[in-house]
Amino acid sequence: MLLSVDRSESSPESSLSFEVIAAVAEREGVDPTEIEPPTYDALYDVINPEALDSLFAPREDGTPRAAGRVEFPFCGYQVVVTSDGTVEIDDESTVYE
Repeated sequence: MLLSVDRSESSPESSLSFEVIAAVAEREGVDPTEIEPPTYDALYDVINPEALDSLFAPREDGTPRAAGRVEFPFCGYQVVVTSDGTVEIDDESTVYE
């Protein structure tokens, strides 16, 4: 799993990109370190992990960013990440029915 995120105030385990990988790993019944090519898609092939991590992070002056959400497909799931840090995944097939 490649997470090239430089966030001095948080560890990679608390980043949104790691939370996405952890949620998929939980659904797949594997350890998050196993969510990597060639068995699984690489997160960076779907969305920029650094951009995802900084999208809802507080601004440099500490003020919060606006509320929102981002959705994308990853490893056969539809992933929804919200500004409050919630990561939800649904089977891609059920999303488009």
